[in-house]
Amino acid sequence: MGPAEIAKHAQAICDEVESVILGKRDTVEKAVLTLLCNGHLLLEDVPGVGKTMLAKALAKSIGGEFRRIQFTPDLLPADITGSSIFNQRTMEFEFKPGPIFGNVVLADEINRATPKTQSALLEAMEERQVTTDGITHTLPTPFFVIATQNNVELVGTYPLPEAQLDRFFAKLALGYPDKSVEADILRDQQKVHPIENARQVVTTQELIALQDAVRNVYVHSSMRDYIVEIVSATRTSNQIILGSSPRGSLLLMHAAQAHAAMHGSEYVRPDDVKAMAPSVLSHRMIVRADLRSRGVSVEELIESIVDSIKAPVPVA
Repeated sequence: MGPAEIAKHAQAICDEVESVILGKRDTVEKAVLTLLCNGHLLLEDVPGVGKTMLAKALAKSIGGEFRRIQFTPDLLPADITGSSIFNQRTMEFEFKPGPIFGNVVLADEINRATPKTQSALLEAMEERQVTTDGITHTLPTPFFVIATQNNVELVGTYPLPEAQLDRFFAKLALGYPDKSVEADILRDQQKVHPIENARQVVTTQELIALQDAVRNVYVHSSMRDYIVEIVSATRTSNQIILGSSPRGSLLLMHAAQAHAAMHGSEYVRPDDVKAMAPSVLSHRMIVRADLRSRGVSVEELIESIVDSIKAPVPVA
């Protein structure tokens, strides 16, 4: 499957999702890109901007099974992964799968659950399997987790530690829509929600083929060096307490490959790296407290770091 075909399928998914999530094309494209990279997505935003609808629309567009887990302080790991139940008729224990067994899993308000429960989800994300009573159960393919958390409500929450945030491929925010777009939302949802009319545009098998194909996009050695320079600069900057991990370098390369393919390119260019660096690296860093208090965002720091590093000449 070549870049032109990848771009065609990817844009079809984006178009279908955008019919539900209006006016957020860039965020939708990056969410689809995360799916193509076989990663997981963290959505951090205020309530009511469409985080759940984004997950549902993605699931419908790929014809995948959608499962939702509402995270609460009393949620237990077994409530996510499933548990073995004794069958009195067969006199044997039978495994009852939990809601983690889906193609698109929405972990709603993940920071409301205790660290133990959060870890159960993140282990499943990393290993793509769960183990109960010594028996390992493989999760479905494709498997895509979208975790949400509100960034304005901290009471009664358990923030994800940096080591667990690092498991997510990208972090995105939808933000408030423009006034004209918000008026369109009111019009479109006056009688029925657009999610009811969302349709499947690719099969799960086509999606798996797309995920394999994006890894074949050519990456020149100069582009790999460029990515390493950017990530290394986050570790040496005096404005950053903790820089990105080596996983950040690897996932930024994969993100650049997918970005190039989604735009019909056969090779990675500096613009592909620049476009994805804030989304892939922002949650893997800790910025100095005095900068945060002045309203300096992590994304702005990443953009300044990228701008300070000379980009190589694109090589096909």
